[in-house]
Amino acid sequence: MTFYGVRGSTPCSGPHLERYGGNTSCVVLEHRDEEPIVLDLGTGLRPYGCRIIGQGRGGYRSTMLLTHLHWDHVQGLPFFAPIHCPDSELDIYGPPEDLETFGDLVAKLMCPPFFPIEPGDLIGRVRFHCLSDDDVVVGDAKIRARPVPHTGRTNGYRVDWGGASVAYVPDHQEPIGRPRHVDDRVLELCDEVDLLIHDAQFTPRELEQRPDWGHCTVEYAVEVARQCRARRLALFHHDPMHDDDTVDGLTDGARAGAGDLPSLDVFAAAEGMTIGLGAV
Repeated sequence: MTFYGVRGSTPCSGPHLERYGGNTSCVVLEHRDEEPIVLDLGTGLRPYGCRIIGQGRGGYRSTMLLTHLHWDHVQGLPFFAPIHCPDSELDIYGPPEDLETFGDLVAKLMCPPFFPIEPGDLIGRVRFHCLSDDDVVVGDAKIRARPVPHTGRTNGYRVDWGGASVAYVPDHQEPIGRPRHVDDRVLELCDEVDLLIHDAQFTPRELEQRPDWGHCTVEYAVEVARQCRARRLALFHHDPMHDDDTVDGLTDGARAGAGDLPSLDVFAAAEGMTIGLGAV
């Protein structure tokens, strides 16, 4: 598993962000010779595509799981180089909204005058699939999607693959005034996972200032990991205002808060970080 984008809300850059990176949400799971599974299509998708092209790999195919349609989770799609190759095929899953299909929603985001091309103009073959509160099987991977508290329709995902399990909940509204309450659907996704990738955008002070922005504190991320008995916790969706030193401090605080959980490994996700899980 490789992190290609770990930032939330908006891409950002600068020397103060060099260690953790400034690209937005994109995580890639790979297992042996099977097609990769991509979690979210933020700006981190662009450097992943550059890597694929640089390797000279033809006929790129993958399954992509989109949590929701906020800009920071979709902006990488038209800049993903393999999508402009005729022998590429992408199956992209995401939540519908009211009476509109997931594919129709993507088309509304990606069209003139807001963007010069539409999904139908892409050279590669792209198929959009509605997915919410359901389980699907892709190759040998078992994928579970469940609605999670955020702002608007949002999926969290669990992938069981190659003897390992990963839960991905990058945007999660902390219940204000109920710091120990965790939605049952989130607990279902995260139950005893090898790795939980979880929203850790705010400090407690920032949550007070932005209580309805759909995110949570580092402390709440630890609480979710505690209740679901996760083995590892990756702090994710770092706030664009949090420089490397701030993320370091938040990570130290999270580790201290998890001091009663000696088996829980807590770390901050960083762009370019690769982690081995299960039977690889």
